[in-house]
Amino acid sequence: MTTPQTDSASGLLSVAMVTLGCARNEVDSEELAGRLAADGFALVDDPADADTVVVNTCGFVEAAKKDSVDTLLEAADLKQGGRTKAVVAVGCLAERYGKDLAESLPEADAVLGFDDYPEIAARLRAVVAGEQLHPHTPQDRRKLLPISPAERTSTTISVPGHASAEEIGTNGPASGPRTVRRRLDTSPTASLKLASGCDRRCSFCAIPSFRGSFVSRRPSDVLQEAQWLAEQGVRELFLVSENSTSYGKDLGDLRLLETMLPELAAIDGLARVRVSYLQPAETRPGLIQAIAQTPGVVPYFDLSFQHASATVLRRMRRFGDPESFLGLLEQIRTLAPTAGVRSNVIVGFPGETEEEFQTLCDFLEAARLDVTGVFGYSDEDGTEAETLPGKLDDDEIRERTAHLTALVEELNAQRAEERIGETVEVLVEHVDGDEAEGRAAHQGPEVDGTTTVLNVPAGTAVGAILRAQVIETEGVDLIAELEGGQ
Repeated sequence: MTTPQTDSASGLLSVAMVTLGCARNEVDSEELAGRLAADGFALVDDPADADTVVVNTCGFVEAAKKDSVDTLLEAADLKQGGRTKAVVAVGCLAERYGKDLAESLPEADAVLGFDDYPEIAARLRAVVAGEQLHPHTPQDRRKLLPISPAERTSTTISVPGHASAEEIGTNGPASGPRTVRRRLDTSPTASLKLASGCDRRCSFCAIPSFRGSFVSRRPSDVLQEAQWLAEQGVRELFLVSENSTSYGKDLGDLRLLETMLPELAAIDGLARVRVSYLQPAETRPGLIQAIAQTPGVVPYFDLSFQHASATVLRRMRRFGDPESFLGLLEQIRTLAPTAGVRSNVIVGFPGETEEEFQTLCDFLEAARLDVTGVFGYSDEDGTEAETLPGKLDDDEIRERTAHLTALVEELNAQRAEERIGETVEVLVEHVDGDEAEGRAAHQGPEVDGTTTVLNVPAGTAVGAILRAQVIETEGVDLIAELEGGQ
């Protein structure tokens, strides 16, 4: 994307957004970019060309935390003899650790929390002017909203990714949606936030403490933003949240997602809608049917199993077992036999026995998932699991993680091979000569593999949908030929 540089004549400050972590963070960055653009900042792509660099950090696991710190240090290096005047940390790591991060990382000129987002432009101007801002003081954001979901409203606190066009102060046409964010890339796929926060209390997860309790966005805001994204050339909406199966519960209707999906899919210009982050224990039959059979909604199920052993899941404060999970998969595949299913699992959770680990392995063999992310357990600050007995030796966790990773690579590759001969619809994301690379309906953005379509006609554009037949696989990636000589 080409963005304007600093206009020295008008005195505009330039800002570069650097985003780490998940798709939810991408939405937050684009909202911040919208706020900054509306308040007179010039957005630039390259941090080296920016007066100030805003790093939207991830605070989920140790590797992500390290990546965030390294990125902040790299940005701080730009201040040595370059044009960059300030580097600011925002996002989950900043929200979670606040002043502790500021003390340990003096290279960052400011550490801002979510409550600073509505005033982000003023904060950046103050930092560039040399003002020392008091670093964010972390707190448990679950305590900022009522316990009862029905009594919550996103207007009482700052909820990243939930701003309205009126709040940001943007202008738009007399008819049609107004801009609530600024796109930071030209991909034909864009994430759209359904909700923020989580009411679950998984013993290994710290996210609710710094993202807060579950808050749904109003359907009208979701639909308006979806329409705006379609007008920007977006072809696929990727609906994100910490728990999409809870959408609407605080608005008085837990079936809102089922009723909203057809409206989203009907928006002119959109080719498909994809739902992510489903909790297996909350995935109800009506939602399965809506995802599996609504025209324009891809049959794709991002199910957070985390484990399969009932005893491990109870220690995780989750629910399920192999039988219930396999029953859920059977419901899905009865309605949509070629549906895509992905999941993540944690290996080496405190107290995990060899028998419980084998239960997980056996389940994954039976489940036939398209993609499985495998994570070795590590303590997270402030979580219940950090205090649990029965911690496994690090070497044992690494061994089990390596074993399961090798197993799922084989299983996922086998599942891809089952698709040989299948007709898929591929959303084109890159074109190189007579080959187009994109994603079939069962492949989510970035983490689920790709499909390469051979011998595409000249002029095939990014954002096109190609019907093709799978002829070969490479791991989870597919190779396909155009169907019927398109």
